Amino acid sequence: MPVMAASIRLARPEDGWTLRDVERLAGERFREVGLPEVADDEPASTEVLARYADDGRCWVAVVETDLPIGYVLVDLVDGCAHVEQLSVHPEHQGSGIGRALLERVRLWAVDANLPAITLITFMDIPWNAPLYRHLGFQVMSERTIGPQLRAVRASETAHGLDPAMRVCMRLALDS
Repeated sequence: MPVMAASIRLARPEDGWTLRDVERLAGERFREVGLPEVADDEPASTEVLARYADDGRCWVAVVETDLPIGYVLVDLVDGCAHVEQLSVHPEHQGSGIGRALLERVRLWAVDANLPAITLITFMDIPWNAPLYRHLGFQVMSERTIGPQLRAVRASETAHGLDPAMRVCMRLALDS
């Protein structure tokens, strides 16, 4: 695995095609755990990615050539920063890129006085919930899941994701 110095910057609308490629390549790993439908899921369109970039809610990890090797999309859900998507190019997974992107989200959320970061992920896939747990995220109980996060989860279910395999997680932020 190549180790290159990466920096985090706001995404630009023109990054969309590269971000789609990163997500497709990162998604291939789901085939290894019997989830080809996740690997085959189409990334967000370049138009949607451009809106996230224009709204300042997408950050990319880039190498010296300014080529994105990872990215994160963030929404506001129930008053919290919500990680909508986090993808890292397979050649750079395990090198701290995802952690650096999450740290950028944390800084943004703290600056915005948000109480937490939330996400929905697979509970038993090693690079999903177990990794987020290691980073301080905690599984949310049903009673603590807000209405907007419930709607996100329902949308995922309608899109074909098995809710029995998914978990809502939260990282509380210090004020």
